[in-house]
Amino acid sequence: MKKYLSHLLAAGILCAALPSCEDAFGDFLEKQPSNELTEAQVFSDWTTTTQFHFDTYNFLRHGAGRINNSWMDAATDLAETSYASGGARTSFNIGNYYGGGGASELVDAWEHYYRGIRKCNMLLTRIDSVPKGADLSDEIYETDKLNYKSEARFLRAYFYWELFLRYGAIPIVVDVLDPNGDLLTGYTTRPSVKAFVVDFVLYELHDCESGLMPYADGVKSANAGRISQPVARALYARIMLYMASERFSAASGVTWGQAADAAKSFIDDFGGSYPLFTVTESSGINGVTSYTNAILRTTYQGENSEVIFFRNDVQIGWSSIRDDTPVGEGGNGGLCPSQNLVDMYDMANGLSPFARYDETGAPVYSGSGAPVPAVNAASGYSDSAPWVNRDPRLSATALHHGVSWGNGVINVIRGQRDNPIGNANATPTGYYLRKYIPENILSAAHSGTSYRNWIIIRYAEILLSYAEAKNEADGPGDEVYDALDQIRTRAGIAGSVKDRSDLADKDALRRFIRKERTVELAFEDHRAWDVRRWNVAKEALARPVYGIDVSSSAAACTRKVAQERVFEDKMYLYPIPEAEVWKTNIENNPDW
Repeated sequence: MKKYLSHLLAAGILCAALPSCEDAFGDFLEKQPSNELTEAQVFSDWTTTTQFHFDTYNFLRHGAGRINNSWMDAATDLAETSYASGGARTSFNIGNYYGGGGASELVDAWEHYYRGIRKCNMLLTRIDSVPKGADLSDEIYETDKLNYKSEARFLRAYFYWELFLRYGAIPIVVDVLDPNGDLLTGYTTRPSVKAFVVDFVLYELHDCESGLMPYADGVKSANAGRISQPVARALYARIMLYMASERFSAASGVTWGQAADAAKSFIDDFGGSYPLFTVTESSGINGVTSYTNAILRTTYQGENSEVIFFRNDVQIGWSSIRDDTPVGEGGNGGLCPSQNLVDMYDMANGLSPFARYDETGAPVYSGSGAPVPAVNAASGYSDSAPWVNRDPRLSATALHHGVSWGNGVINVIRGQRDNPIGNANATPTGYYLRKYIPENILSAAHSGTSYRNWIIIRYAEILLSYAEAKNEADGPGDEVYDALDQIRTRAGIAGSVKDRSDLADKDALRRFIRKERTVELAFEDHRAWDVRRWNVAKEALARPVYGIDVSSSAAACTRKVAQERVFEDKMYLYPIPEAEVWKTNIENNPDW
């Protein structure tokens, strides 16, 4: 405890990271003239106080390669990391939650977020005594102060929420504790789920919203990446959905109806400001381009208004995507989508390729990895070429054999460009990642640059949350179908889910919504938490990850087990880092 709460305030020195603010969050931040300021110096000047506050945004984490160069979704059934050193592969996938390769997620998250929380607590404690800047009017000073306090409350609530997902309900610290004193006093008892999430996190989000910038100010490019009122409402809606889900509903007391109301509140008040990014051509909606742009374009360069809450980063180059680029392009393979994920995409004609899906949203598999019952004949699906005539989001998410990409054509036949003999980083699943990888970086000998801001919440998630909660509360209905159709129409999928006879009852529609949520939000850090809140993590994460081999003639694909996986019930939560348990004697999570 003493370690993680004292990192930022050792020997009275603050804000060593402040010079990174502009790099992470753009022009609305200014460089700090000194990185060796005492606490008294920081909070004696409005400019340095502002810089101190904006630096807290650096504690929003980027998801790409976060776990020792691997992604969180590589710890789920959606993907496998190709290279042996990937952190997800050496920890989560083999059930080794104390493995060093996964420490950046399993251990470091604890210290990381508590450090961010301490900064929020310091700002909230000290800002009222900071004198007004000479260049500020009284009105601007009071408005900015209220904004900063509200942003700090939001960020603190968000950091606590991220800790809750990993470790459950843990001590809530709202004071600025002395790093040289007994940091455990009053903070060893673990609260209930309701006390932690409902009474603290949700309360803070609701209460701070009015003090945040309104949408009209938050959307300005000068404020890109800052928290505004819609962001607080969106996070509130997400957490309400979680609290209504099977794993948490009894402890939280939150109902599906309340979760539906929370999502609907965002739709009614802010939905018009966050339209789904859609590209229309003479032949209709281009689903691949629409979906790709919704992920890679920014709010301030690219007119992408779909993204609500994001980590605002500078442009990146080849070195930032090399680990997740096909080996034939000179990359390291990296995050390779699984056949499990590919199987969850519908056909472009709006029909599902398989006849039966389970509570995880995936097809029901036989022991050999083939879906059972097998193909839905009416869909037009063929297992010999599983990417043909599929939901366009598949092509925007995964690179498959035969598709042009970068400086060549993906060829995963054994011995060919992207599956060379002797290259240990070649895809183990038969697919490579396209989503979140800006192709323009590959131009001119990989000298291009591009933005790749990390999306935390976008409007498609709000629609999916509403559809899920509304179906659970009231069963199938026009409002549920309409929310789903908005997302699928943008993707370029034909027809309406309302017209599908196989989705007329709540259970079938539940499985469909889970499938739809998985493919729409793939690789955005949702799957690991969704299967946990649905109480189906063991079913999803203990099954093998499947892949394909493409025949030498490229005429057929053969399914295979790409990797066996391990998941036990205790893995619903991470173990509290051992060093903290030893120092504090805090109660660890069950069976750890």
